[in-house]
Amino acid sequence: VLLVDDIFDTGQTIAELIPMLDELDPLSIRTAVLLRKQGRSQVDFQPDLVAFDIPDVFVVGYGLDYNDMYRNLPYVAALEPHELTG
Repeated sequence: VLLVDDIFDTGQTIAELIPMLDELDPLSIRTAVLLRKQGRSQVDFQPDLVAFDIPDVFVVGYGLDYNDMYRNLPYVAALEPHELTG
C-alpha cells in the first residue's frame, strides 16, 4: 500500500491511518508526502518519501486552501501573516 498525503504537518493523519491499513494485512505500507513542515511533528513517525521540506509557514495552492481561497493556484505559496485574517 502506498499512502499519499499532501502535507505532513503534525503527522496525526498518517499516524491514524496506518493502523487501519495494517488491519487489512498488506505486504507493506509506505508513505509519501508532497510537503513536510519542519518542527511540527507530534508523532514518532516520519514519511518514507518526502518531496519537499518546508518551514513552519501556512501554504496554499495545488489543492491546499485558506478559507476556500487559493486552492486552484498552479504552485505552492506561503501566505504572509497579515493575509491570515479571521
